[in-house]
Amino acid sequence: MQRHAARAEADLFAQESAALAQARAAHDDAQADTRAALAALINHYERLMRESRRLIRRSDRAELDMNQMNRQLHELAQQLEYRATHDTLTGALNRGAIIECATRALAQGDLALIVLDIDHFKWVNDDFGHPAGDMVIQTVVACLQQLLGPEASIGRVGGEEFSVVWPTSELAEALSVAKRICDAIADQVFAAPINRQITASVGVSWAACGGSFETIYSHADEALYAAKRAGRNCVRSHVGEDLNPLLFAAA
Repeated sequence: MQRHAARAEADLFAQESAALAQARAAHDDAQADTRAALAALINHYERLMRESRRLIRRSDRAELDMNQMNRQLHELAQQLEYRATHDTLTGALNRGAIIECATRALAQGDLALIVLDIDHFKWVNDDFGHPAGDMVIQTVVACLQQLLGPEASIGRVGGEEFSVVWPTSELAEALSVAKRICDAIADQVFAAPINRQITASVGVSWAACGGSFETIYSHADEALYAAKRAGRNCVRSHVGEDLNPLLFAAA
């Protein structure tokens, strides 16, 4: 089979080679019929031109197809990466992605972690149905995105629990942001059938550069539950080892 392929490759231009040899012989022989040799050479040259154009067109189509496939593969890879790192309901970062984001931010500088939980969310599902509950979750994320801007790292870490990664060297700044979040959700008007105020409890913790995500998240979670114990719809913070229940209680 290999010998056959080699012979086929060697014979690919056999006719053209023969025509060229005849043209050379005619050129060297003053008595030869040069017109006939030239005509044969022209015929074979024209055939080669046609075949070359056909191969070029086929190559161009193959290149276009390959480029299109590469674009589709790139788009598919982007879609898969997005789905792997984002919550399908809200478009916020998922739990794994927000953990990675916070861990990376802690390795680069000081960080505040703001966690919030929609108050009495089970009642929303029970009273208005799960589609309405999904709408509330989507609206809360949209509210956070509008309030904090598109560059903010917002994650949905549970059913109705969210986290905001906020790089800052000032706990007071993070508390101010958390208070704005708490107030914005309380002031948010939700679409029908929601006919009551929706609020959120907010917990804040802070860690210096090099801290661990597990520690800062544990402290923020403690602060969140302190906010719930304080009556919900308020902000509480964790400073060092002492939980401070007096900071920024929302009206």
